Amino acid sequence: MAALTPIRPYLWFEDSAQEAMEYYVSVFPNSSIDQVTTYPDESLSEHFEGMSGKVINGEFTLNGMPFGCIDGGPAFTFNEAISFVINCADQAEIDYYWDALSAAPGAEACGWCKDRFGVSWQVVPADLGRLMVRPEQTQALMQMKKIVIAELENA
Repeated sequence: MAALTPIRPYLWFEDSAQEAMEYYVSVFPNSSIDQVTTYPDESLSEHFEGMSGKVINGEFTLNGMPFGCIDGGPAFTFNEAISFVINCADQAEIDYYWDALSAAPGAEACGWCKDRFGVSWQVVPADLGRLMVRPEQTQALMQMKKIVIAELENA
């Protein structure tokens, strides 16, 4: 059997991959933009029309996890079928990531939020399972947008 190959999320942006990478590495610790390749001059191919200078392949690291991205145009958009989970140590971390990432109040529910690029995040306590043992706790969670640990503990 061959060695395990790590799975790397790859994000398709319409035209904001560079901006997204810069933003994400400013939010998460232990992060970096590792490599950026841009589309060649659009005169080389009709496939590159309007994409000159945009990201054809970006590689970046968020809190030690490798990601990739592309500016692929408007053919595909993000939706809630895929989200990234941030397991937070305490309420201060929840507040930090929520404030940094949540940009669509209408999309907020049960610790889920959507950032300004349309990517969905779950900003949750690392011990969420412990905080949802009783039905009252689950019911309280279902009423929340941003998770408040003390409210779950007291439910």
